[in-house]
Amino acid sequence: MSQFTGKVALITGGSRGIGRAIVLAFLREGASVAFIDPAVEEGRRLASAHPGALFVPGDITRAGDLDRLFDTLRQHVGRVDFLVNNACFSRGGILSDCSPEDFDAVLAVGVRAPYELSRRCLPLFPDREACIVNIGSSRAVMSQPDTESYSAAKGGIVALTHALAVSLGPRVRVHCVSPGWIDTRPEPVPEGPAPAATPAASPPDPDWAQHPAGRIGRPADIAELVLFLCSSRAGFITGQHFLVDGGMTRTMIYHGDGGWTFAPATQDSK
Repeated sequence: MSQFTGKVALITGGSRGIGRAIVLAFLREGASVAFIDPAVEEGRRLASAHPGALFVPGDITRAGDLDRLFDTLRQHVGRVDFLVNNACFSRGGILSDCSPEDFDAVLAVGVRAPYELSRRCLPLFPDREACIVNIGSSRAVMSQPDTESYSAAKGGIVALTHALAVSLGPRVRVHCVSPGWIDTRPEPVPEGPAPAATPAASPPDPDWAQHPAGRIGRPADIAELVLFLCSSRAGFITGQHFLVDGGMTRTMIYHGDGGWTFAPATQDSK
């Protein structure tokens, strides 16, 4: 029997991409899963294929939607063992004239909501067995142009992680997993349990070949690390930030390396 049998995971942004892979991974291990997402059609379709999944449509920045989420949790499961703060989005940055309102909207989903969800989960967490996993991004430590709203949100959740770990320990362990390039193209909803992550063959594509791991990532790569961090095997780990990017942030790239040539961007090209 899996150590996740009988446990409850709450996941934000669980209808698609990385969040969907995390939902499926917990279900595969025997946990019950509640997830919230404004993508109603995808969420209902995923939940209908898996009896252990409870979908609550909603926006995590709205107090009324969170009230409904936690009322549903108390009514149906009565506890939360694992909280995965996955939801976020981008509205560009300074080069595309991201407005203060748009910037705030990204921070509301990416930083404020994870704090509020963590606060609301406290009465439902079991003592010394609960875990929060925040999904960050390699954008927290490196950037491309015009990514200020998303990069700021992901930098904020990295800092929120160690702050929560210190405040909530030893009752709750808190981690941050920051994906790099992940292929989140839609996949069919499987009829049975989700498979574990398996290596993918590298096509002859420079976007793949530039990664020291030899490929770009898949949502299941992130989901498997989330499972490990929520397990008892990670009982001595808290407050840490894990970059899962195929080694890209460890690669030094200079003009002429690997056939790469630096071509400075002009203002017109931006």
